[in-house]
Amino acid sequence: MEFTREIYWNVGHGVWTLLPMYLLTLGAFFVLIKLFLQRIAVYKQGLPLERTDRTADRIQGMITKILFQQKVIRVRWPGLLHGMFFWGFGLLFIGTCLIVVQADFTDLLFDVKFLTGTFYKLFSIVLDLAGLVCIVMLAGLLVRRYFFPPEGLETKKDDAVMHGLLLAILLTGFVIEGARMAVTEMGTPLASWSPVGLGVASLLSGLGEPTLLLLHKGTWWFHLLLVMAFFILIPSTKFRHIITTSANYFFEDLGPKGKLVNLDLEDEDAETFGATNLKELTWKDIFDSDACTLCKRCQDRCPAYNTGKPLSPMKLVNQIGDAAFNDPDVNLIELIGKDVLWACTTCRACQEICPASIEHISKIVDLRRSMVLMEGEFPGDEVMTAMEATEVNGNPLGIGYAERGEWAEELGVHVLAEDKEIDVLYFVGCYGSFDKRNIAVAKSFVKLCQAAGVRLGILGKEEKCCGEPMRKMGNEYLYQTLAMENIELINFYDIKKIVTTCPHCYNTLEKDYRDLGLEVEVVTYTVFLEELIQSGRLKIHSENLSCTYHDSCYLGRHNDIYDAPRSLIRAAGGSLVEMKKNRAEAFCCSAGGGRIMAEENIGERINIKRVNMAMETGAEILLSNCPFCLTMFEDGVKGAEVEEQLTPRDIAEILAERIQA
Repeated sequence: MEFTREIYWNVGHGVWTLLPMYLLTLGAFFVLIKLFLQRIAVYKQGLPLERTDRTADRIQGMITKILFQQKVIRVRWPGLLHGMFFWGFGLLFIGTCLIVVQADFTDLLFDVKFLTGTFYKLFSIVLDLAGLVCIVMLAGLLVRRYFFPPEGLETKKDDAVMHGLLLAILLTGFVIEGARMAVTEMGTPLASWSPVGLGVASLLSGLGEPTLLLLHKGTWWFHLLLVMAFFILIPSTKFRHIITTSANYFFEDLGPKGKLVNLDLEDEDAETFGATNLKELTWKDIFDSDACTLCKRCQDRCPAYNTGKPLSPMKLVNQIGDAAFNDPDVNLIELIGKDVLWACTTCRACQEICPASIEHISKIVDLRRSMVLMEGEFPGDEVMTAMEATEVNGNPLGIGYAERGEWAEELGVHVLAEDKEIDVLYFVGCYGSFDKRNIAVAKSFVKLCQAAGVRLGILGKEEKCCGEPMRKMGNEYLYQTLAMENIELINFYDIKKIVTTCPHCYNTLEKDYRDLGLEVEVVTYTVFLEELIQSGRLKIHSENLSCTYHDSCYLGRHNDIYDAPRSLIRAAGGSLVEMKKNRAEAFCCSAGGGRIMAEENIGERINIKRVNMAMETGAEILLSNCPFCLTMFEDGVKGAEVEEQLTPRDIAEILAERIQA
């Protein structure tokens, strides 16, 4: 027998089948497009933002992320269930398209059939099993959502509509297949190539042919109506993420990663700075809310949310979306809440895990900018004091700028105002310059460079804060003032290379300063020291060390530097025991986003929670690579009362103790 089947069997292939089918299809797509155009008009309330450059890269990235579901399947079994469902449904869609192409084009116009023979057998079994996979995966997702819902997962009417409609489409598809097979394929070799359909056919076979024919035709038309309803509902329900999330992969920020947009503070026509309402955000900020699937992954990873703060990145994004569609003139700061906006540490955990490429941090910083620049508000008096101290002395610690380089006097470090003959400028940062605990780290780094024969120089009292904490807290004016002064100084000394021991300084100089004219190579000390060790210039002897390691947010998630610090720890002889939350999933120390300047008065202290995670490893030493993290952990071990069991240290300190003579 020929391995094929009659397309439109029992339904007919005449005008009274094709005409209503295509009219329904065209009508559904017309409604879909009309409703999306209405939503696009809402997105356009926001400011312009260029997200169509590097088109080829964007298209490639979008296709890769969609086809392989890269961002979805990262979260263990719920993501895998969704991925399996997507791939199964995709195969069913492709199969349906092939049927239409053959029946209504190649066969109808050219008498060409390709759904025959071996290809048809493969076609049949693939679609059959794909449908089964879809049903099983959908059932798994349904059980998870309605019977064992994770904490914080919101279930709305949309979810019931989605599950019900998709399940109905899949089940009616198998009823159609089963009724057809019961009449035409039972007992033939072809039936075994549709095992699920054969099972359904066996259940229906006792109905008799007249009933089966009626069941088949009625279900076929009902199935078609369900599919059309699916298309019509896409823009108005969570189904829209099929389109918007996919589009968001195209509109992704292609980098540099996490870089903020500069405000033009010299724009004489600007009446406001930052964002208070929707028209002061970008169209992408509004579009993000439509791409959100309410999966709560961002919320699960947010250190603020997980320590009792009022911030939920998921809720914030959707509040912006609700305002855009329902109350576009609302004051977003009042709607979202000031405590919510100040709680963010800009750790980027939300953006790294988001399967929809939503950008949370820029929204929060823009709203903070409005509070600071337009209203003069800060999360506390201590932050205002730190800002004022920075304006006067160039650092938030309030210490006179003249003392900035005193820590290095005994080490013979070149100060550029006195000696310009250096290999590398060490941009020390405020904590490395003034904080006693972090001065020890700076000294350790200098000793390592000197042991490797590197001529290291510092700016000394001429250096000012890089401005990163001020910028993330919303004070763009102070940030740009500090940045321009630092850049002018660096350019004056004709610096060729800069190294930092602070990830916040590194991220700011390497990315944000580029917009203001800095063109010098910038490298973080972990990468710099790794290169010195690998080249043989720096020799370190190995010595047993029981330790765990904290990936700082601004070295890790913001810059994807995970291996270099671990390479240094291994070189020092460290027996590294990883915390459960490490690398891209590492839990924040609480100091980012300018929070290093602010008191933490709401909920559990983030640094204590992270210290407790380190305690669970049983390690004696908690290693970090960031002065902010080290400061938080010094405070955290005291707060957790584990000073005798766990000692926070910087990687540079460990290496300096192991310099090989």
